[in-house]
Amino acid sequence: MLFYEKKRDALIVRLTGELDHSCAARLRDQLDALIRETGTRRLVFDLSGLEFMDSSGVGLIIGRYKLMHRRGGSVAVYGYDARMDKVFRMSGLYRIVERLA
Repeated sequence: MLFYEKKRDALIVRLTGELDHSCAARLRDQLDALIRETGTRRLVFDLSGLEFMDSSGVGLIIGRYKLMHRRGGSVAVYGYDARMDKVFRMSGLYRIVERLA
């Protein structure tokens, strides 16, 4: 599930539940529409509500990074647990996405 709020120049997106192959395409479409509608240049993922994330979640974040990069924007993540942090490190995601405390 996806909750969001716009704060100044950032779109903060809180993901809850599970982020896997079965919901990634739907979330991608929702996020892309929100990015277009709000005209945001900074996308921030709050992952504190996620119980599970597989490689589809990493793909979702990378895809949103590419979209934001084309728009001259940026992506950041926070609220990740130790498992997600390990996946992000191993995948090299932190080279393109800012890590917030």
